[in-house]
Amino acid sequence: MHEEENLVREAQGGDEKAFASLYETYVNRVYRYIGARVNNPADVEDLTEDVFLKALESIGSFKWRGVPFAAWLFRIAHNAVIDHSRRKVYRESLPFSGTEVAKDDPAKEAELRIAMRDLKAALAQLTETQRQVITLRFAAGLSLKEAASVLGKNEGAVKAAQHSAVAALRRIVGQE
Repeated sequence: MHEEENLVREAQGGDEKAFASLYETYVNRVYRYIGARVNNPADVEDLTEDVFLKALESIGSFKWRGVPFAAWLFRIAHNAVIDHSRRKVYRESLPFSGTEVAKDDPAKEAELRIAMRDLKAALAQLTETQRQVITLRFAAGLSLKEAASVLGKNEGAVKAAQHSAVAALRRIVGQE
């Protein structure tokens, strides 16, 4: 049996350490995924916390039916972002940077924030499916299979959407 499957089964049985291990494995990826979709860092943190609370509450319902645990978890994250968007809780803030930046290097932090702002502006020009694929594949680091499972599409459709999204981003960036 796969190590992750063991952790999930132990977490389903109430083992807090097993769930903590799953949390440590996925928290940064979930945070990056949400951060690529939500502008306010405080909202990103809140939504990430909500995703893991929902996962903890409903881990008992997770079944190994050809759907990886990561896909199940990112489906929760995807739904949290959609719910957040529907509520229109956006507050003004600097764009999410997506990476840890040394606070003692303001120039580097400013450059990174500008780059992230530009990336978000380019992503905004993509279709919703293209944005989802790009954020799942690159911000969250999911495989094609995992992204396909989250989106409820086949791998070929995700691969095609990724290809068209990357081509569109190249055109957008080339125009600027």
